[in-house]
Amino acid sequence: MKFSRTPLLLALLPLLATAAPADEADGQSKITRLAPVRATTDADGKTRDAGIDGWGNATPRDTPAAIHVVGRQQLDDRQVRTLSELAREDASLGDNYAPVGYYQSIAIRGFALDAGTGYRVNNLAMTGEQAIALEDKQQVEVLKGLAGLTAGVMEPGGVVNFVSKRPAEVRDLVLGTDSRGSRYVALDMGGWLSPSFGLRANVAWEDMQSHVHHADGRRNFYALAADWKIAPGTTLELDSNYQTSAQRSVSGYQLLGGTTLPQDPDPGLMLGYQPWQQPVSIRASNTSARLRHALGEDWTLRVAAGRSRSVIDDNVAFAYGCWYVDACWNGNPPWYFAPDGSYDIYDYRNPDDTRTGDNARASLEGRFRTGSVGHALSIGASAFHRSIDRHRNVNEYVGSWNIADGDPPAFAPSPEQIGPKVRRLDSWQRSGFAMDRLALGDRWQLLLGAQFVRLHERARNKAGAIERETRLSRTLPQVALLWQPDPAMRVYASFSKGLSLGKEAPYWTSNDGAMLAPRITRQLETGVKYRLGERLDLDASLFRIRQPYQYAQPDASAAGFTFVQRGDEVHDGLELSANGRLTDALGINASVALIRAQAEGTDTAAFDGQQVVNVPRMRASLHLDYTLPALPRLTLLAGWRHAAANPATPDGAVEVPAYDVFDAGLRYTGQLRERAFVVQLGIDNLFNRSYWRDTGSSLGDNYLFPGAPRLARLTVRMGL
Repeated sequence: MKFSRTPLLLALLPLLATAAPADEADGQSKITRLAPVRATTDADGKTRDAGIDGWGNATPRDTPAAIHVVGRQQLDDRQVRTLSELAREDASLGDNYAPVGYYQSIAIRGFALDAGTGYRVNNLAMTGEQAIALEDKQQVEVLKGLAGLTAGVMEPGGVVNFVSKRPAEVRDLVLGTDSRGSRYVALDMGGWLSPSFGLRANVAWEDMQSHVHHADGRRNFYALAADWKIAPGTTLELDSNYQTSAQRSVSGYQLLGGTTLPQDPDPGLMLGYQPWQQPVSIRASNTSARLRHALGEDWTLRVAAGRSRSVIDDNVAFAYGCWYVDACWNGNPPWYFAPDGSYDIYDYRNPDDTRTGDNARASLEGRFRTGSVGHALSIGASAFHRSIDRHRNVNEYVGSWNIADGDPPAFAPSPEQIGPKVRRLDSWQRSGFAMDRLALGDRWQLLLGAQFVRLHERARNKAGAIERETRLSRTLPQVALLWQPDPAMRVYASFSKGLSLGKEAPYWTSNDGAMLAPRITRQLETGVKYRLGERLDLDASLFRIRQPYQYAQPDASAAGFTFVQRGDEVHDGLELSANGRLTDALGINASVALIRAQAEGTDTAAFDGQQVVNVPRMRASLHLDYTLPALPRLTLLAGWRHAAANPATPDGAVEVPAYDVFDAGLRYTGQLRERAFVVQLGIDNLFNRSYWRDTGSSLGDNYLFPGAPRLARLTVRMGL
């Protein structure tokens, strides 16, 4: 692969070169601020490494995969509250259709996460169609690539696992505001009611003043966690949270005539605004229970179950296409905006759209030896049920407008009414898995595993008739080799196969609504993990992911396109990261992701060899914190985000320009009447850069979302 050099990559090199081993006196020091969090708190107050499911419950360092752990301190320092803001923390992450006012979606290594299985809480699947709250999360684990044996049917980019806070003696109040007048209050309280039973509660309230006109919103969040040490070696962990949010959803821009970028887009314009447009309301709940029981010193039984549910009242005055614009019918595709910037507005209503996921898993983990070979065995089974219940929605044209003319006039809403509710999707995934980690001497480990998956899905149309039924069984192998030449270094190579669901044909294709067959994905990955002086983690990984390519192929059909599976989508990538401290005063989180994501063998010459839509060839992320020696209570924060030119069409004819965005901030730690407090001031997009942050797709259509303008945020965190 060949990648062009950028100023950010050149700037990172001297930073990495200045990293030096710690002095002997500091050799046992722990990584503190801006380091990847590697430990969580057990019910008994002791710390333990966060285990990664699917690779034998190993620590991130001993897992043969690229992993980025975003700790609580990192979330607080950057004032991260949304999934799109979380995506800034690692260069391998990116937005994929993340509009203001709606639930957001991200991509890992260029693959959009599956909403049913790509997001997990405490290693159990959660419904991705929700505004995921972070107040009750201790850390976020980003596991890149095929995510191991217990993830099930999923997209190959990876998974994001949210780890809940555990009971601890804490009384914290957070107050926040920003330069637009938003208000934020959060309370974190916990303690041990007895030596064996503890509770922790997190509540939050947010009044959001958006940079988009008419898109202000609000959010309420409640969470409760409990740990019960039933007996020595037996612990039960319970978690439950509930959130409500309401905010008008903001439509994305589209290419003009399918070939031209809109010029000077207004990030504050709500393209489809109508006075009668109601906010999108989302009510989400996530509940789980996890039992860990020690069977002697060497064996552990784990049982977990959870339910995730999201109910969406979808109300959008949606800007889309130009079917009713005269300028559109001159050889231009009507599923884009017209060449002159005209677009249609639709009254879209889909209330009580219910997504539910039920997940159960049991595993037995143990250690034993056969001769000179040590074994760490994990065997188990899981079941996952996902359902989608929806009404027959309203999606009716109400008027047309132009992006150059500001807010559209008020059009009359459609008189159409919502139809009956139907179970649109009923999906069962059942699997059994086994993984053996063989210790071949002191320096080598061989990991052998397999998952047997059985998938049964029924999909129904709006009238309730079955339009697709899928039954299949697959065995998915997983193998990795791990070499530890010294205590500080891990070198690994791995091969995995995965299974992901087929995509649905867009409505403007000749086979509108057809669901293509599930796809087998293959991944090769090799990497190095090096811990420099217990202060800095340096990681590098090289990967290839190959998946069958499903796309709208131009043809001679009446629609002009047919959604097909032909050829492969191949993502080759290199990832580099540095996380920890360069000196006592200077901390760093830096990552670079270089990805060549291309279609091959599609029988469509215009698409072959082109970079896949919404996958920049390079992303980079750099965050620094520097504590002033003369003012040790004051810390300076700085950030830099870079993305290369981002393809907006599958033939590579249109790309949105590359961008660099700078962030800055201050953190002051003090004490008032024996109570600690932290004051943080952060400025996002310091130089008020105008840029396109996302060219992601939804239901086969691609959209363009402008980045948010400059925003100053102030947060005060205090102990009670």
